[in-house]
Amino acid sequence: MPKVAYDVSHPDKRSSCVVFASPHSGRDYPWSFLRRTILDERTIRSSEDAFVDQLFDMAPQFGAPLLRAGAPRAFVDLNRSAEELDPAVVEGVRRQGHNPRISSGLGVIPRVVANGRHIYRGKICLQEAERRIELYWVPYHQMLQKLLDGAQQRHGQAVLIDCHSMPHEAMDGMARSGVTRPNVVLGNRFGAAAGGGVVDAVEAAFAAAGFNVVRNAPFAGAYITQAYGRPSRNQHAVQVEIDRSLYMDERTIQPHSGFEETRARLRSVVDEISTIGQVRVPLAAE
Repeated sequence: MPKVAYDVSHPDKRSSCVVFASPHSGRDYPWSFLRRTILDERTIRSSEDAFVDQLFDMAPQFGAPLLRAGAPRAFVDLNRSAEELDPAVVEGVRRQGHNPRISSGLGVIPRVVANGRHIYRGKICLQEAERRIELYWVPYHQMLQKLLDGAQQRHGQAVLIDCHSMPHEAMDGMARSGVTRPNVVLGNRFGAAAGGGVVDAVEAAFAAAGFNVVRNAPFAGAYITQAYGRPSRNQHAVQVEIDRSLYMDERTIQPHSGFEETRARLRSVVDEISTIGQVRVPLAAE
């Protein structure tokens, strides 16, 4: 089993209402899990948000905590509801109404990784799935809520920046349409998860650092933004998707020469976003 459910880097002084989190960058693949999968050690990592936690690891320097997943996404997906169990991969689960994430094999216990490649030859038992949820999913989400509650108590507001990466090919459609290829997608579920003032501030921070930014297409946010985004309660959630080709070789899953440059640009982004809680940008929902 992965050694820890999560890791938190706390700032010396909690001066921002922002919480940064990386639910898909866990890379502790235990041998017992690798032995059960039919995929090789590189392919099993293909849906991982590799190195995203490292790209944002300066957040505590700007007064904001950073929460990192310990377990890898292929083992348990923290950006899914604990109820999104896939009967095609977990024994004893009843088929429910249509759920596109489950249908595509991307439930809380994933059936596939990127490009629909199956993880297992058969199914895992329900007890194993429940154990993964109990030991990894539940603690991560308990800590995430604790961090957001702390921001609310200190600042009267909380902003979650849910950090992810996307394949370069994800934006091919926009590039073919003649639009300058975006390399950052912000998702706030079309306003349901974060108010306009927050998203404007986040977008401005990325744009100032030279990123091409779009909103909600093709990624509007998944379970975490849906569950934690409550603008009417001054709790906002914004999903951030960054083009992997900016900083890593997607084939080998290794950082390339652009990694440090991208991280340096993100440093200014994190610095600017963290001030949302300091200058009290208006957070009213649209």
